[in-house]
Amino acid sequence: MSQPIQRRHATLAILAACTPWLSLAESWPAKPIRLVVPFPAGGGTDIVARDVSNKLTASTKWSFIVDNKPGSGGNLGIDTVAKAPADGYNLVIGQTSNLAINPTLYSKLPYDPVNDLTPIGLIGSAPLALVVAANSPYKTLADAVAAAKAQPGGLNYATSGNGTVAHLATEMFQREAGVKLTHVPYKGASQGLTDVIGGLVQIYVSSVPTLLGHIKSGKLRALAVTAAKRTDDLPQVPTVAESGYKGFEAVTWFGLLGPARLPAHVVSSVNTELNKALNSPDLRKKLEDQGLDVTPATADQFGKLIRNDIVKWGRVVKDSGAKVD
Repeated sequence: MSQPIQRRHATLAILAACTPWLSLAESWPAKPIRLVVPFPAGGGTDIVARDVSNKLTASTKWSFIVDNKPGSGGNLGIDTVAKAPADGYNLVIGQTSNLAINPTLYSKLPYDPVNDLTPIGLIGSAPLALVVAANSPYKTLADAVAAAKAQPGGLNYATSGNGTVAHLATEMFQREAGVKLTHVPYKGASQGLTDVIGGLVQIYVSSVPTLLGHIKSGKLRALAVTAAKRTDDLPQVPTVAESGYKGFEAVTWFGLLGPARLPAHVVSSVNTELNKALNSPDLRKKLEDQGLDVTPATADQFGKLIRNDIVKWGRVVKDSGAKVD
């Protein structure tokens, strides 16, 4: 066989080998994409997921099915996607607690956030807020601290679960303030909100997007936010640092991931469209109005954030002695 013919056959063989991949890249997505939310409907993560997926649907015509899979501090939903086919049709919105905290908090985590998942893109971060019911006697964080010192363990605080950023941030705050509060973990944000508004729990700690609507409607009073600076959506609410605890800061971030070994064309396509959506004035305003600091990033930058925060929050978990089996 002549060399030209050999080269032609070799070229055809390479093209044949690449054809399935090229066909897959061109046809994806050919059906609805499942977006798993590892918390109940109505919470901060769910709100962010629906706003982002709705914008992506409008801008790309991709179809999303939001699938709420709460349980085990967000682990159930993350594990569902970690074990799903890496075909681009199973994505998850992860956040600080289930990606950076739970690896240390749980002795037997069913997934490895670094090796079992593919980071796609960062959406943004949000401070937490410490809130009380509108009719609470606590007008400031100092009021709540004074009451907690007067009755150690007598005040309770609710969060959306053990090991969440809200839980560990409040544990950090207790050490800073020298007080003892009783933790009341819920399986999600909705019931905790109902109970604090109804007076069954004294303090509720959650992300600003979860709480903002109730604060603005007058059902809740925010005592402080946990960011380094005040949030634009609650300019009248001081930070914990401003309230006498210098250097205190804790935020929760949100991002999109898929199973490990997710095809590069899927990662690239979703990251590109996600960042376009986040930079659009309408979605950016919607997310910022909910208290989110929108921070588009590359997939690699998001992966680095996850790895760094596993170390950071791992130290907090160990220092607090928190553990979930």
